[in-house]
Amino acid sequence: MAIQLIDRREMMRIGGLTLGGLGLADLVKAAPAPSKLGTSFGRAKNIIFLYLCGGPPQHETFDPKPDAPTEIRGPFNPIQTNIPGIQFSELLPRTAAMADKIAVIRSMSTDDNIHSSSGHWVLTGYKYQGPNARTIQKSDWPFYGSIIKRYKPSETMPGLSSLVIPDYVRQNENVTPAGQLGGLMGPQWAPEHFVGDPSRSDYKIEGFEPLGITLDRMKGRRSLQEKLEDRLRNADTSKAVDTLSTYQQQAFELMTSGKARNAFNVQEEPEHVRDRYGRNRWGQCVLLARRLIESGVRLVHVNWPREPGDNASDNPLWDTHAQNADRLEDVLCPIFDVGYTALIEDLEQRGLLDETLVVAIGEFGRTPKINAKGGRDHWGPVFSATLAGAGISGGQVYGSSDAHGAYPKTDKVDPGHLTSTIFHLAGLDYLGTFTDPAGRELAFSKQPALLSLLGDQPATAERCECTGDVARVPDFDEKMMIRQTSFEGRQVLQPSNTPSRPKGWRFINTKTFSAEIQQAGTLGKLSVEQHLVLRSSQGDLPGSGSLVGQEVRSPFPGTYRLHASVVAEASPETGQQFLEKYSCYLVFFEFTEKAKQIDKRKVTGELEFVPEFVTDDTDQFQAVEITKAFMVPRGNFSFGLGMGVGVEIRQKPGTGEGVLAGQFKLHVLNLDLDFVGKERDLDVVV
Repeated sequence: MAIQLIDRREMMRIGGLTLGGLGLADLVKAAPAPSKLGTSFGRAKNIIFLYLCGGPPQHETFDPKPDAPTEIRGPFNPIQTNIPGIQFSELLPRTAAMADKIAVIRSMSTDDNIHSSSGHWVLTGYKYQGPNARTIQKSDWPFYGSIIKRYKPSETMPGLSSLVIPDYVRQNENVTPAGQLGGLMGPQWAPEHFVGDPSRSDYKIEGFEPLGITLDRMKGRRSLQEKLEDRLRNADTSKAVDTLSTYQQQAFELMTSGKARNAFNVQEEPEHVRDRYGRNRWGQCVLLARRLIESGVRLVHVNWPREPGDNASDNPLWDTHAQNADRLEDVLCPIFDVGYTALIEDLEQRGLLDETLVVAIGEFGRTPKINAKGGRDHWGPVFSATLAGAGISGGQVYGSSDAHGAYPKTDKVDPGHLTSTIFHLAGLDYLGTFTDPAGRELAFSKQPALLSLLGDQPATAERCECTGDVARVPDFDEKMMIRQTSFEGRQVLQPSNTPSRPKGWRFINTKTFSAEIQQAGTLGKLSVEQHLVLRSSQGDLPGSGSLVGQEVRSPFPGTYRLHASVVAEASPETGQQFLEKYSCYLVFFEFTEKAKQIDKRKVTGELEFVPEFVTDDTDQFQAVEITKAFMVPRGNFSFGLGMGVGVEIRQKPGTGEGVLAGQFKLHVLNLDLDFVGKERDLDVVV
């Protein structure tokens, strides 16, 4: 007979299920009995809170300002959602198509431009009053999920009532700010915290590895615990021990059944479902959140995860101090737009949306005016949030900002209103109180719930055609550091003065060399697809040489590997003449003007290579590669206006006229870029 094993986390949880344990909700003190407030009260059996760490810009998401000056409205256009009169940014086409299911708040405000303290307000509903919001204190106000854990625990998974994935909020230098734990309620009310990346093939949850402790042994421990509780009952006739034992039994059955482990097994999902959420860490965490609430977890809080290398960057997470437009277009909005809409669709198809509240918000917004680095800075006076699902009447906008998206114009909302709304939908009277360890009665919230957002139907029955273009915002692929790696397709090569969006290959031609696309054919024994050719010419443009380059997708500090497959073609005489007069390079460069045109650049790294010439026996391309590190230890490295990569032919100094006697061609099959991130230190004491 096979021996069933129990894992480390289950052992730790069961070991903590004693009267002095901190692993379960404090069930000795009864929750307050709330008075019901309308049909929406208690509609949310489940809550998924999507915390967009760093602070999303209101202008490029849910509150576009098309009539504002360019330096305020930014480079993106608004699109019509499926609700007449409501517009979102063109970077959210999928979200715009389901605006009828979403309520948008455009007048959120903290008037606080600091990540930690403004974030504390959003996560607790209370303005920070402590000495330092960049550190967690026992005096912090409790995380909203701690109140849910204590007073509205899961009926089927009490041991996992409130859960945080894929990590706590961490600011640069691994600062873990206030407002994420039990605070004044005590550490036993902190949410369960699971670190991991469900997008990885080797994903596993820390603490779920077998220790070799058998279920029989754990059941033996359970029997001893029951005998102890019998003695306590004889000494105390109150119901406290019975209440605690009930939840201990539920948690014990949960852990020994393996239900928790199965809920975390995101690999069980069909491939097309995983694809729909996006094959990235955040998208797969959102999918995991759906699996967890489906299995009985009450609340799942999903923090926007850090990516490899962003720890010393000037645009980590949604904190876009530099290259705001590029970061949004290339990374942030595609990830959000795909994952968020997948969750709403999936919940609706499974019949879970009517009982699951979905909240999406950051700690603040971004400045109305774009700064000199093309970024937007911290801005607490006004920002946006969205709510969908249980009890929320979609298809509406609550509140408004002024013409520049700088300050609330109508119906100013502070985070206390939001947490009260969450408590109300969860079935908690937001006017209720809890007792802290010092015996003080403290209110859940001081602000009323936003009852006008609630209802059983969308706010309007009117619909219209959404003008968003999904092809404009393709799904994020973390492997694509540049938008195009090959030279296949139509209009794949554009002149250097072409606008920077959409990103792609740009070329500079001169009087001696030009870039063009060559159709599929053969070179020696090679069969080649459509590809790039830099060839000698007899043009009349100034300069000698040629460059084909492309802007890198939202770069992070770290190490980059640029590699190409090339081969040269020329007569022996012309080939020798080329090698005497010209050099070939793989190059890294920074743009020097906001227009981001490759003729305005500064080289930051290069590799000179000598091309190999094709013969009748050539059966493979020449592989050329350069690796370059861009980082400042513990510093704030900036790529300025953006980084580009390319392949270049450059005339050597002092070689006279650059015209060649015959035809020279440098064939480039592909040019690709890999990123090796600068990993952050995970050894953080919370």
